Amino acid sequence: MKYYGRLSVAALLAIAPLYGFAQEKVVPIKYGDMDQWIIRKVHESGVIGGNTKLLYEIGPTKEIDGNKPYKNMGGSPWGTSNVMAKVVGIVKTNNSVYRDKRDNGYCARLETHIESVKVLGMVNITVLAAGSIYLGDMLEPITGTKNAEKNMNWGVPFTQRPKAVRYDYKVKMSGEKNRIRLTGFSKKGQVEGQDCAITVFFLQKRMEDAEGNVTAKRVGTMVVKYDKDSDGWVNDATYEVLYGDITKHPSYHPETMGLRERDYTRNSKGESVLIKETGWAAADETPTHMILQFSSSHGGAFIGSPGNTMWIDNVKLVY
Repeated sequence: MKYYGRLSVAALLAIAPLYGFAQEKVVPIKYGDMDQWIIRKVHESGVIGGNTKLLYEIGPTKEIDGNKPYKNMGGSPWGTSNVMAKVVGIVKTNNSVYRDKRDNGYCARLETHIESVKVLGMVNITVLAAGSIYLGDMLEPITGTKNAEKNMNWGVPFTQRPKAVRYDYKVKMSGEKNRIRLTGFSKKGQVEGQDCAITVFFLQKRMEDAEGNVTAKRVGTMVVKYDKDSDGWVNDATYEVLYGDITKHPSYHPETMGLRERDYTRNSKGESVLIKETGWAAADETPTHMILQFSSSHGGAFIGSPGNTMWIDNVKLVY
């Protein structure tokens, strides 16, 4: 048995709660070690070149060949911004999340880039796509950029109250002072302010009425933005979850941490509906759902700076 001064390890553990350093419990999120990936081989339409593209999904190690709509596999809670689209009969892909080697395993690489598809007289769409992984899933195929967010199912059922979120990360910024907006339906616009990589973690208590509308109270909040290149990998980065009404907390930022009405879920009828956050829950409330997203850009759909990149590995919750 090791001794520290006059106290044994056993004695230290016995008095730890008295000094506020009781042992923490760390729980990995399923597939959050990013070591298992599904590789999809999707064949784009001949009219745009007929190339075979690889789409990466987080889940049990597997290869899928063919233009099949993807559904989460192996109990994986993770969705990605990698999608197969079918617009006016043309199959096109977007890949902004990649499997990257790290040590003896893998990690996720998220990139912001511009994606375009042009066929004379049929379709002409150019969009900015951020790399994003999140808890939830995507309904494929995507049929257009208008209201594409409705295809996303945000969050997973969850009733725990973690103290913090922990993960390894690396970030590289584009260097641009401002962002661009490319929606596919208008000319390129400029959005003031630097693009940042971002992590968003929300706990919600959701309710559904007889018509299928979903409202929620915000139980827990953790948001962090990255605006500078990291010095290589940052391991075991740990961020506290704040509970209840945090509008008076010194770290509160309304743009990123405030109540939201832009996220979608599927209600009990299978319909995609907005989650309308109506207020802050009591600080001791039990949640019903957890939202967690990592993204290479922070400004919302179709806004960002090409080149922004975020790497993520070993995602865990701390209790």
